[in-house]
Amino acid sequence: MRKLWPILLLLLVACKQKEYNADLLVKNAVVYTVDSAFTTAEAFIVNSGKIIAVGKTDSLEEKYQAREVIDAEGMAVYPGFIDAHAHFYEYGMGLQQVNLKGIKSWAGVVDTVKAYAEKNPDGWIIGNGWDQNLWEGKKFPDKAKLDSLFPVRPVVLTRVDGHAIIANQAALNIAGIKPGQTIAGGEVETVNGKLTGMLVDNAKGFVLRKIPDPTEQMIQSAFLSAQSNCFAVGLTTVDDCGLPYTMVGTIAELQHKGDLKMRLYVMLADRQENYDYLFKRGVYKTPRLDVRGFKVYADGALGSRGACLLQPYADQKNWKGFLLSNQKHLEEVAKILAAKGFQLSTHAIGDSANRVMLKIYAGVLKGKNDRRWRIEHAQVLSPDDISYFGNYSIIPSVQPTHATSDMYWAGQRLGSKRLKSAYAYKQLLQQNGWIALGTDFPVENINPVYTFYAAVVRKDLKGFPANGFQTENALTRIEALRGMTIWAAKANFEEKEKGSIEPGKYADFVITDEDLMKVGPSKLPKISVLKTFINGEKVYEKK
Repeated sequence: MRKLWPILLLLLVACKQKEYNADLLVKNAVVYTVDSAFTTAEAFIVNSGKIIAVGKTDSLEEKYQAREVIDAEGMAVYPGFIDAHAHFYEYGMGLQQVNLKGIKSWAGVVDTVKAYAEKNPDGWIIGNGWDQNLWEGKKFPDKAKLDSLFPVRPVVLTRVDGHAIIANQAALNIAGIKPGQTIAGGEVETVNGKLTGMLVDNAKGFVLRKIPDPTEQMIQSAFLSAQSNCFAVGLTTVDDCGLPYTMVGTIAELQHKGDLKMRLYVMLADRQENYDYLFKRGVYKTPRLDVRGFKVYADGALGSRGACLLQPYADQKNWKGFLLSNQKHLEEVAKILAAKGFQLSTHAIGDSANRVMLKIYAGVLKGKNDRRWRIEHAQVLSPDDISYFGNYSIIPSVQPTHATSDMYWAGQRLGSKRLKSAYAYKQLLQQNGWIALGTDFPVENINPVYTFYAAVVRKDLKGFPANGFQTENALTRIEALRGMTIWAAKANFEEKEKGSIEPGKYADFVITDEDLMKVGPSKLPKISVLKTFINGEKVYEKK
């Protein structure tokens, strides 16, 4: 009998290991679970891509035997970051084009385009990211220099906000654009009877529709390069706003093959073929892809003066901007989406555009509800209209870095009085008790740590202004973290599967080198992501 004891003991241990087998144990961490009580833990267990237990290191080590163990050594761990408003595919395509971000003059932009053209001698020259507000004089450029350098080769350069382009004469000729041409919801800039090359909002389509379609290889490269950069900053879900339905199959195929691991929440663009597709098919939902709504544009952007204001721009007399679609169309879209049960998310920047959409929403939603219709940006609001968000359960989906990018010139556009009710994130949060945060990349940097910093500290990366920008609308650190995790998931109807580190949810999490919740304000933007996990799989590790 004594000889059998060692064998019996081994069998007991083996049984115990088999009973409590797990894929991963993360231990000795400061785990911000972002559950309803915002509790912290020391460790959690992952099995088959999901979190199955959260608690103390000792108790989980005693109960589970994991194939892999990560000793976080006191590092902070958070739920995977979610960007509630971005342009994932557009960002990836932009990585294959001329990067014009941050260039301080039009001459510098032209020099950059020229250098790119020398290395890439064929086809259209496509660039993105220029911003006249960084230049002396802050005026829109003229195409003359592009015409002299590229008399035959078409050039199209998109402004940083995506709401305006400058095209050379070769591109304008292909599009058949003439001086004085008009379009509702857009502008073909003509000065002294001549085209300047500037096309704003709906006018962009004249040229953009003429650009040859990207190849399958370019599309795949766009998704995978965007994914790589997003993983490096801790993003595990991205809301891609305004895609054509044809991209749904492309995304699904890349995810099925295992190449595209990023979770995507896709809003389809405001086009009839997209409505036909989703109305016929219904909600498209897989563990990594969610398509259940539409992105509509009410107006343009403040930087290009396309945002629709109730009163004229402070720096351009008699100009209020414009709606990109007529109000009747916006009303019809709201009614049919309500009837069919799909989500509506509307880009609204100016106080007039916001008022129009809030009233349309109110007329359809008729009081408190759980439809989770969203206003994207909600940037400039009349104080009289903010209560619509609470009265009709409308979600404000905002981008804190817009405030710290625009603060240098927003006052010139709006005047001091209107500026006080712009970028009012705290007031918006108070309406429903929650708010969704994003970046709008590639308009802003993809890094959600910058989102956190801008939301909490209300300064740019240079530490300006010294006392913060309109800090009465700053968020707390807890609110900011919730806004880019559980509240962003809630805006997508996904709060039961992601957004917090709780049993039953996907094992999407991030480890950083410093603690977002504890370091001094000036250190926040310097925080780096060490590791990013999706479904318990490591998809990024800092070298």
